Amino acid sequence: MTSTPSPEIHGAITALVQGRHQQPHDLLGQHLEPGGLRIRVLRPMARSVRVRFEDGEVLDLAHEAEGVWTGVRAGQTRTMDYRLTVAWDDGVEHEQDDPYRFAPTLGELDLHLVNEGRHEELWTVLGARVHTYDGPLGQVTGTSFAVWAPRAKAVRVVGDFNGWDGHVNPMRLIGGSGVWELFVPGVGVGDVYKYEIRGADDVVRTKADPMARRTECPPRTGSVVDDSTHAWGDDAWMEQRAARDPHTGPMSVYEVHLGSWRQGMTYRDLAEHLVNYVVDLGFTHVELLPVMEHPYGPSWGYQVTGYYAPTARFGTPDDFKFLVDTLHQAGIGVILDWVPGHFPRDEFALARFDGLPLYEHPDPRRGDQPDWGTHVFDFGRLEVRNFLVANAAYWLEEFHVDGLRVDAVASMLYLDYSRRDGEWIPNVHGGREHLEAIGLLQESNATAYKRVPGIVTVAEESTSWPGVTKPTSGGGLGFGLKWNMGWMNDTLRYLHEEPVHRQYHHNLLTFSLMYAFSENFVLPISHDEVVHGKGSLLTKIPGGRTEQLATLRAFLAYMWSHPGKQLLFMGCEFAQPGEWADGRSLDWWLLDHAAHYRVHNLVKQLNATYRAHPALWAMDSHPAGFRWLDADDNTGNLLSYLRFENADQSGDVVAVLVNYSGADKDWVRLGVPRSGSWEVVLDTSGYDEAGSPSQAGVVVEAVREPWNDQPYSVTVRAAGLSALYLVPVEESADADTGGHAARTHL
Repeated sequence: MTSTPSPEIHGAITALVQGRHQQPHDLLGQHLEPGGLRIRVLRPMARSVRVRFEDGEVLDLAHEAEGVWTGVRAGQTRTMDYRLTVAWDDGVEHEQDDPYRFAPTLGELDLHLVNEGRHEELWTVLGARVHTYDGPLGQVTGTSFAVWAPRAKAVRVVGDFNGWDGHVNPMRLIGGSGVWELFVPGVGVGDVYKYEIRGADDVVRTKADPMARRTECPPRTGSVVDDSTHAWGDDAWMEQRAARDPHTGPMSVYEVHLGSWRQGMTYRDLAEHLVNYVVDLGFTHVELLPVMEHPYGPSWGYQVTGYYAPTARFGTPDDFKFLVDTLHQAGIGVILDWVPGHFPRDEFALARFDGLPLYEHPDPRRGDQPDWGTHVFDFGRLEVRNFLVANAAYWLEEFHVDGLRVDAVASMLYLDYSRRDGEWIPNVHGGREHLEAIGLLQESNATAYKRVPGIVTVAEESTSWPGVTKPTSGGGLGFGLKWNMGWMNDTLRYLHEEPVHRQYHHNLLTFSLMYAFSENFVLPISHDEVVHGKGSLLTKIPGGRTEQLATLRAFLAYMWSHPGKQLLFMGCEFAQPGEWADGRSLDWWLLDHAAHYRVHNLVKQLNATYRAHPALWAMDSHPAGFRWLDADDNTGNLLSYLRFENADQSGDVVAVLVNYSGADKDWVRLGVPRSGSWEVVLDTSGYDEAGSPSQAGVVVEAVREPWNDQPYSVTVRAAGLSALYLVPVEESADADTGGHAARTHL
């Protein structure tokens, strides 16, 4: 049975099947007209199509043209629930639902916020979302697909569910929003899909969903429908987090590349092994190199194609939630690397998404990143800015992540970053500051801190840009913390010198205190310092292996006691001599060697001591929390200083002595602010295999002899290439021991 369409309808059908129709719902589905209720469906290659209505009536449809079938239920004055019965060449009748009978799943307010760039929960309206509807013919579950492609001529969703045939499911453009939408009944969790986009240049491209919450495992590039069923068990952590201030609390961070910590592990494997390891070592946080989906593994995640999807290499999004949940229940915070500055050029992803530059700036002088062969986001475009601001909130809220470390901030701040004269465009004031990117960073930080109490954002920013960690209300960028790249570079340069030459480079260690309180800092020994020919942390140090290990132990103690939070990349905690390689596991066998296990054990003790002494973290960003004892003993390669818990020097206090020379110092006088007994709670020389005896546990008495501008002083022994921590103890009568003295830390 056939039906002859009018020229107007025939033209619409032709546009539909050619992938050029922007409003398929105007043609397909059910529509009231003077003669009754018309049903029109697209079923290419069908042998027959019938409609079964909610009242039991059945209507045979006639083939109209190009696989479009139609019929009119005469006299019907209202729309109805219905199902289709379709016969194909297999001779079997299949009951199906019709995607074109459903209203849009996005409301006017959502669309308004999307276009204003103010939808802070963008992931709840765009992407693939599973929906369930009740109706007279029963409950219907399917997936709503919504994608922003404002200059596309047409968009169709393709996937497993329609044989990857773009003719089957054309999408509608909702008003002037640039958002295309379609609800497809029967599509559910695990179904793979993409968008077939006829671009403004009239070229059809198949694109992954920018808002996909799950992806296929690379090298496959499909987006995957997902609907979380994870039941969180970290309520206590989340409640405590909201009440904490991470900027003034302890933060000792273990940086991890999930793919090479132990190769072959899934998120759920890591939830056992990584969690137990980090708990044992005593770190307060883990920081994960980007987990967002990326096609090229050796990019370590820094070239992101799926901003809303954890990489499928290690499992599903719920598996990643399980890892975060387990870390939280073990008392460990989670920081994720986030890359809002640039994205790769892969054809299947964001590049030229609707046929023209959309997510990237159209002018290559702003839209291309020469160092990394990537595109730079168009930070001035409201919808693109919204995509990134909402993405930050998404990871913090949906995955309970505790912080974001923002990669390559300097590349975002300066229009001339890595560009020669003539290769960049000044801002509206003629300057080199990237005003739109600055606005994006400020908005992302302000939104994150507003929406999620207790989180922290961290900037990897390598220049002297002022106010990185100052509030946005005062013109700052609004980050909570900033990586102290100056400290890192200077310290590693110092360690590279032979001990006999270090006296000529003493200022490399003391200079950091000239600016240590200008921002809220993190001291980073990150993955970037132990890869690409830079060598491992251990092999940056001159001398034989014994001297290298001793220097490394002294350095770690110095790092843990220097103002600022600390971050250590995996493998450094047991002095791995080999440079990090993302394609293999860490050299775990080294822990069977006493010398390397001793470094591991020192890190464990450092973290325990650090957590127990607020003096080492409470005043990280305040000058009153630090006092030099002797910053000028360059000939002796000695540093000594005090850390205080409170500005008035009450409460906890720790005295630190670092000997970077190769010679033992049998007699070193240190000024201290209090009388009484002082205990050596840490001596890194105690980890020598057969070296100097440890001073740990030794108690010395402060004498009333002013030294280093302090009213009292103590005398200690400092082995070569070692560091010591001393803390005051108080004597108290213990009734249970007959009045014998017992020491307790203040």
